[in-house]
Amino acid sequence: MRFATLLLLFSVVATPVQAQKSGVGYYGKAIAEPGRPLDTSAIKIDQRLGEQVPLDLVFRDEHDKEITLGSCVAGKPTILVLAYYHCPQMCTLVINDTLEALKKIKGDVGDQFNVVVVSFDPKDLPATAYENKEKFLKGYDRAGAEKGLHFLCGHEQEIKELCDAVGFRYEYDKVRKQYNHASGITVITPYGKISKYIFGIGYEPSEVQTALEAAGAGKIGKEVEPSKIAILLCYERDPATGEYTLSVMKGLRVIFGALVLGLGFWLVRVWRRPPKNVSLATNETQSPGSLVS
Repeated sequence: MRFATLLLLFSVVATPVQAQKSGVGYYGKAIAEPGRPLDTSAIKIDQRLGEQVPLDLVFRDEHDKEITLGSCVAGKPTILVLAYYHCPQMCTLVINDTLEALKKIKGDVGDQFNVVVVSFDPKDLPATAYENKEKFLKGYDRAGAEKGLHFLCGHEQEIKELCDAVGFRYEYDKVRKQYNHASGITVITPYGKISKYIFGIGYEPSEVQTALEAAGAGKIGKEVEPSKIAILLCYERDPATGEYTLSVMKGLRVIFGALVLGLGFWLVRVWRRPPKNVSLATNETQSPGSLVS
């Protein structure tokens, strides 16, 4: 009984972790206040498989030098990450989870494939891009990655053109002075065609590996059915009402924290309760007229 209880507790606690690792968010959208649905139509990723990413767009790299997107792709399959560098939560998860997946797959950044991170906030500066790249390189810790890893900044026009081409839709929250946006990464072919979208966070290394190999061969993946897409949102305010909501990560902490606490109390009560077979044996031993051999 106690062993079964432990298994139940572990399975419940592990559920959100496994959902996160699968690349699909445990919740597909931010958690609104009761009776206040969120309008997320302006915050999503449209699937534009097979469309061309404008490789002639000019950005500034981590060394504050102009560079085209095509120079970053450099004729190799490429993971494109759209994230702004001072994002309070989701962008950091996207970048870190990309790093964790790449550490577990075959092939090296700068050799078999490249990685390009582009900030969609025109206020981000090359100095911040440099800091983020250094952290990524330190975590990746493979020789030659420097030449295939790019952290870019840009002007609003170039950023908008790139985001439109990829289908990355976001909005700026003037109250919080932060961006509301969805999460995911895009894999493109050596010639800049969109090959694959991987939504959410916690990317499976095998899925990333397969996507890069397919993109390298110039293949275009199949569109993911909308009903099977769960995109985590970095979103804290309902634009229709102006009311603030719980972000998805805060919501997860609250829900599962309460669940684990409740199960903990229940588990203590179960452990303190004596097993039924022990109780019966005691009663039989003490009862008058019981036979003792």
